Amino acid sequence: MTALLLLPLLLPFALPALARRALDRLVPAVALWAITACAVVLAGSSLAALGGFVLTGLLKVPLFAALGELVHPLRTASDLVVLPAAATSVGALAVCGWTLVRSVLRQTRAFRAARTEAGRGPAAGDLCVVDSPRPDAYALPGRPHRIVVTTAMLRSLDGPEREALFAHERAHNEGGHHYFLAAAELAAHCHPALRPVRETIRLAAERAADEAAAASVGDRRLTARAIARAALAGQAARSERPVVAAAATTGPVPQRVQALLAAPRAAPRTGRRVAALLLACAAVSCVAAVTGMADFHHRVEVAQGDEKP
Repeated sequence: MTALLLLPLLLPFALPALARRALDRLVPAVALWAITACAVVLAGSSLAALGGFVLTGLLKVPLFAALGELVHPLRTASDLVVLPAAATSVGALAVCGWTLVRSVLRQTRAFRAARTEAGRGPAAGDLCVVDSPRPDAYALPGRPHRIVVTTAMLRSLDGPEREALFAHERAHNEGGHHYFLAAAELAAHCHPALRPVRETIRLAAERAADEAAAASVGDRRLTARAIARAALAGQAARSERPVVAAAATTGPVPQRVQALLAAPRAAPRTGRRVAALLLACAAVSCVAAVTGMADFHHRVEVAQGDEKP
């Protein structure tokens, strides 16, 4: 069981490199779905593995063994392995929980502040203009969805560039990209190896919105110019927007502009291989976690005298 539960803790270390390659090889919208789904599965599997180690260690303690009605000793590896693994898992789960709670509280405050600020400005449909000397624009989820843009950002762009920027932000809301960003933030707090994947998922969301905006306005060069000018204008401005509020000015803008200026191409065969590797990584992690927990449950039932070894 110990070896099986180690797999979900080790496989997330392979995801950052796989995620970057997937974004390079797959259509951005497909890469966004594939990377996020894999990150969520790996995060959940790693939490299940940590929980398995904790439960195994607890049932080695006489008090918890009595509470679990164990009539026979629980068959596991040596206590020199099980107890330190359980103690380490408790610490890891505590750190995950603490950082996640802090992040949720911080992001909730930022989201409420952003909604309040958006509510003060005049709205035209889903567009909300905020009077501010700080150039900024972002898609704000909620009911209803809003596109928040400051007056300073409007002054930085001409008419066609504004339309391209608005199309980009609308693509975020229409694509539900805030759900992907929230899932990436959650996964990043479940396993340290998934923290770099959070930025890859954010870049994938921006690339998907870039492509949708270019298709909407019918001009890839205009979209690239609008994103470049918006990013240049907002470079010195510090935004307090929540992480689920996607913005055209985030991520490696030169890389995004270069992708827009290049002609779109079909996903190469290597893209399908990368997608298969992502799927295999998630499947192996999930199966290992489920099998390990099932084996743990069987051992507990044997120790309780309900089943034969």
